Amino acid sequence: MATIETPDTERKRVLVVGAGIAGLATALRLYRQGWDVVVVERAPARRSSGYLVNLHGPGYDAAERLGLVPALEPRDIGFFTSILVHADGREKFRLPAAVAEAAVGTRALSIFRGDLESALYDAVAGHVEIRFGTTVRAVTQNAEEVDATLADGTHIRVELLVGADGVHSGIRERVFGPESEYLVVLGHMVGAFPLDTVPEHVPEGAGTTFIGPGRTSAVMNLGPRRSSTFFTYRCADTRAELALGPAAALTGSFGDLGGGVADALHQLESDPAGAYFDSVGQVVMDRWSDGRIVLLGDAAWCVTVFAGYGAALALDGADRLGAALDDHGADIPGALAAWESSLRPEVNKRQALARKGISRFAPPTRAHVRAGELMLRAIGLPGIRTLVQRSIQRANN
Repeated sequence: MATIETPDTERKRVLVVGAGIAGLATALRLYRQGWDVVVVERAPARRSSGYLVNLHGPGYDAAERLGLVPALEPRDIGFFTSILVHADGREKFRLPAAVAEAAVGTRALSIFRGDLESALYDAVAGHVEIRFGTTVRAVTQNAEEVDATLADGTHIRVELLVGADGVHSGIRERVFGPESEYLVVLGHMVGAFPLDTVPEHVPEGAGTTFIGPGRTSAVMNLGPRRSSTFFTYRCADTRAELALGPAAALTGSFGDLGGGVADALHQLESDPAGAYFDSVGQVVMDRWSDGRIVLLGDAAWCVTVFAGYGAALALDGADRLGAALDDHGADIPGALAAWESSLRPEVNKRQALARKGISRFAPPTRAHVRAGELMLRAIGLPGIRTLVQRSIQRANN
């Protein structure tokens, strides 16, 4: 007979599905508001990945309100020199770290995704219940509560269910409909993985970037256990690429490159399981909630890596959700509607910026590549640098 878990009559209870950034940030925010929190995660254990996320503007503000900044500051890699390279790895020109720092400002953090997840996990561990190796198999709701059936047969009754289980969300599938109705495929692939061995062809404290027609690769040498890669490329058949797997697909698209890319691909071949590899797509929905069930993070909106703002939106979205629930008391559906109304303009803006930014990551032609290089060279000029800084500030307001 299945176990039925009922909420404490004195405290509201929430089930958070997904133990990534969005899910753990939601768990932290609601725990601090007095909710009983249960987090379930399909993976058998904590996962981490080596690619960088940037927190500035509202993302940094949300991290500060969640009390994460003291834990994140020691893990901040700061700004580093960016080196644009030819296909064989020879240097074209450099963008000093000071250029990026002047553009973004001091209220910013550059950290590995795994470090952000670890900081969130450490903040909630011992305070909320986290169950790995299971997820929600079925869900029903009425005006008073949500009844979720887990894969192990357990029933959990809660006042609120948060689906923070990523772009391929199972909660979205069960409550709102099939993925095909909401996922807009953008015809590109993305790959990223940590480097166990420091790349020999990349100067320490720097990152090399190759940008060519339809593709970009980046390799960062930030020391042992701090180095990583990023790849993205245009692709006509994303399903076929996924079927190949990360090692074969990335080698097929970038195997002609030299320098740090060749070093990185060699490491990938020996450990393909450690790579993040997926097609690029945005989730576009008319609504993010249904009664007492709400989607958050990539499950709801997925702005993609082309926006460079996914982690920041996850933190900001979780923080705003907590504020809305606090303001509306027992009216949970009203809180979810108000939360969505406040956040949707920001999400729409980030998704639009991502679609416009595709050409920066995968330029259509060599002419676009050259135009991009001219712009990057110009950023080093004092007057242009000021304009870039103002542009970034406008994007964060």
